[in-house]
Amino acid sequence: MPSKWLLIENGTVIDGDLTPPIENCDVLVKDARIVKLGKIDREVDIPRGEDLRVIDATGKTVMPGLIDIHCHMTYGLARTEEEISIYTPPELRTLIAAQNVEKVLSAGVTSISQPGGSYFIGVGLREGIKRGIVHGPRMTSAGRYLTTSNGLTDWFPDATGNPESSIGKLTNTPDEMKAEIRRQKKAGVDLIKLADSPYGDFQAFTNDELKMAADLAHQLGLKITIHARGSAETNAAVNAGFDHIMHGNFMTDATIENLAKSQIPLAPTQLFMHHIVEFAKISGNRPSIVSATDQMNEATMESLHRAHAAGVKFAMGTDSGFATVPYGEFHARELEMLMLYTGMSSLQAIQAGTKHGANAMGLPDDLGVIAEGKLADIIVVNGDPVKDIKVLYQPGRVETVILNGQVQVFPDDIRTRWIRNDYLPHEYGWEILSYERAFEGGDRELTQLDWTKERRMDMVNDVRKSEKIGAENAAAE
Repeated sequence: MPSKWLLIENGTVIDGDLTPPIENCDVLVKDARIVKLGKIDREVDIPRGEDLRVIDATGKTVMPGLIDIHCHMTYGLARTEEEISIYTPPELRTLIAAQNVEKVLSAGVTSISQPGGSYFIGVGLREGIKRGIVHGPRMTSAGRYLTTSNGLTDWFPDATGNPESSIGKLTNTPDEMKAEIRRQKKAGVDLIKLADSPYGDFQAFTNDELKMAADLAHQLGLKITIHARGSAETNAAVNAGFDHIMHGNFMTDATIENLAKSQIPLAPTQLFMHHIVEFAKISGNRPSIVSATDQMNEATMESLHRAHAAGVKFAMGTDSGFATVPYGEFHARELEMLMLYTGMSSLQAIQAGTKHGANAMGLPDDLGVIAEGKLADIIVVNGDPVKDIKVLYQPGRVETVILNGQVQVFPDDIRTRWIRNDYLPHEYGWEILSYERAFEGGDRELTQLDWTKERRMDMVNDVRKSEKIGAENAAAE
């Protein structure tokens, strides 16, 4: 069967490996792999009669496709945890994810890893992409987060239990953890995701539990990652041999030294946290949430600057999937966040967004750099991201997306598609409606409150607070 050739001519190549940009450089691709860089002689380097496509990249940047190792395709632009974990049926979640994943690819993100999501939708999405049923980037996926009663994603009160629809799987004992890891392996996941404490103020898994989970995941041929905002769980994950770590908001010098020595990639996923504060008025976040997040961001900046100075390896993760970080819009802005929150250069940020994410894709020797023999996941950008990293997320600047050596084609309306989990069938009203409130003062104008804008409530925390107060009152009695 004849090969297909792709020649990208006259571009400025950023190879993803900290090499200074190479001006007026050609990239030659045969089928799915890069075969030559430099000046290409068509008569010598390309067999006559073979299928050849040429892209003129004069004045443009040619670089590896971006790798987002923290992208939640099943969240569906969620505004509340209930949208993610209760109301939207799995069949609808799957269809919404299949539509949204194309938007991610169109933004120049040619690889994603989903560290946790609903059911095993991520596995199905990955397979659909491989088979050409769904148009999206190459993908790896975890199943539901393993958590404890004190960890992130045990959202619901004990009275209601841990529903299968939740993105978190409650595992309070080593036997429960082992059983869930084995079950997820059977279902076809690529990695296991653990969720430690929500804000890093304590360690929710024991050191022994983390080591056991990592050892079993590796024994089964899986990667393993963790939501770890605090220093203790971050350090414990390093000692347990996790493959990459999410967040690292608060780290002591000793933890940073251990992490740097290990060269385990840290994906801060700071974009989500930054947007909560920067776009608080647009998003309608509660002031208490904004204030707490702002304080965490300040501490994170100090921690990550120390981490970068110590030689910690960083990767790009965005937490895309919430309404605040929608699919296909801001993925590359995480590189800007890395520069801001760590002090790294633009070239170092690009390396974090390309080469350093390859291991999470299970292809550490094939992805993330432009070099001979590597897979041809390439983007052509109208602008110079070394001088201005913003061009990587400004609309229309990523002009060409190449995945596995194939130029991708997208619908004209790809940027205006907003497909979300908008399925909230049980809404009863958000105020206590006494007679006085209803009728005192004469006639009132009838209005329909949009609770998503005016009544954004963290119901889980409110319920937990009520439970705690109830337990304390009961104990006092």
